[in-house]
Parts: sequence; C-alpha cells; structure tokens
Amino acid sequence: MSEECTHNCSTCSQNCGERKEPQSFLVEPHEMSSIKKVIGIVSGKGGVGKSMVTSMLAVLLNRKGYHTAILDADVTGPSIPKAFGLHEMARGNEYGILPCTTKTGIDVMSVNLLLEDETSPVVWRGPVIAGTVKQFWSDVIWNDVDFMFVDMPPGTGDVPLTVFQSIPLDGIIVVTSPQELVSLIVEKAVNMAAMMNIPVLGVVENMSYVKCPDCGKEIRVFGESHLDEVAGKHQLKVLARLPIDPALARVVDQGVVELFEGDWMDSAAETVEALL
Repeated sequence: MSEECTHNCSTCSQNCGERKEPQSFLVEPHEMSSIKKVIGIVSGKGGVGKSMVTSMLAVLLNRKGYHTAILDADVTGPSIPKAFGLHEMARGNEYGILPCTTKTGIDVMSVNLLLEDETSPVVWRGPVIAGTVKQFWSDVIWNDVDFMFVDMPPGTGDVPLTVFQSIPLDGIIVVTSPQELVSLIVEKAVNMAAMMNIPVLGVVENMSYVKCPDCGKEIRVFGESHLDEVAGKHQLKVLARLPIDPALARVVDQGVVELFEGDWMDSAAETVEALL
C-alpha cells in the first residue's frame, strides 16, 4: 500500500493487497422472474404526474405487443391500482407473490393490492417502506416482462435511494411541470441519478398547457416553461409535453387508463423501446 493512499478505492487504479471493491446493494429478483428492462419514473417533487406517465408508458408499450409491468414504489401514496381499476388483492402460492393483471395484460404490484381496505393509510417508517419495495422486486414472480416501470415516490430520500441501489435500473425518466421551482428540484433528481451512475433517458413535462376547446389555442396555465433550459443544461432529451386534458383525467379517475387516446407520449415510448 502506498504512503499516499487515501483509502478510497473508487478513486484509485492501483491493484494493491488492500484494495476493496465497492459493495453492491443490488437485490436479486425472484428466481422465477424474467425481466428484460427496468425504467424508473422519478421526480424531485410530488404532484407532478409520475403515476400518470408510468401508466401511459406501460399502456403504450403494451399496445406495441410487449409485456409490460408496473412496480408501484410509492408505498404511502399508491395510485396505480386506481388508474387501472384494480381492486382485488394480490395472490400468492408456495413460490412467491403473484402480481395482479389489468384488463389488457399489464402486471401490477402495489401496496394497495395487499390491503383488505384500499383506503387504509400506510403509516410506516422509512425502513419498513424501503423493505417493502425491495420485496416487490425479490418476492414477486414477474413472468416474462419486457419492460418494467417503477413508479417512484418523490424526492431523494430513503425509498428512491433504495430503488436506485437495490433494483438494476436501465434508465430513468424525469417528470416535471412548468414552474421554475419544480425545474430546480428536477435538477436534484438528475444529479442523484448521476451519482448512482444511472442514465437519464429524458424528461417529460406534465401540465404543460391547456388547449382551448373553441379555438385550439394553447394556454400556459403555469406560465412559460423552463424545460428546454433545464434539459439543455444537462444534455437531456425532452420526451413529451403533456397537456391538462379533462379526458385524460377522466379515464384515470374511472380506472380505465388503458383506453386513453393521444400521441403525446409516443416519443417517450419509442425511447424506451429502443433499449431492447
């Protein structure tokens, strides 16, 4: 060992006897699972539409003929089952837990599918929530999945960190809204991904505008977008700009998001598809 050793092996290329490789926190999936690509849907702030984007991507790739799945890691605010009209409880067998399946064949696992009363609050501390997310990966049998989308909780705390470290993400998509404050917080999510060495596939802006039903004019309800500025700073691709659309909100509220119509997310779906 050199006298100049800093004891930080990640910054050193010497192959000395004291060298220790960085510890991996990746968790193995269930031995019966088969998952080709895993994409995290993230944001540094809540309420920007991660679940909406997650649902739409899973539906679009499903329409293309791929088997898609959603791991709902937003344990204290699970909304994926509602969007797909799933109300039954998940089942299990002697081998593991089985995800619920939507009408068009999308596999879903969420804490709401394990509660007898889906309106019961999940009042758990961080380590328990993080452990649950890991179990959704390791104890659930995900059968022949082409694309799994992980609906992440907001921020950069326990659970997002657990997902970044425990699940082998092939990339993340960052969701934002037009306000400058949210753009600042998006940068935190991008920087966290960089720290974890996970590629950012691009950015989706939700609530970008509302279209006048009479004249078709696009109205910027939240002011001018800062998305291009943030994306350019980090060399990120702008994948989509989603409008405030009552029809889109309605299919989610009615639990039939699989019936949504619109081409706003087509580019994002093509970017994900290119990973295979």
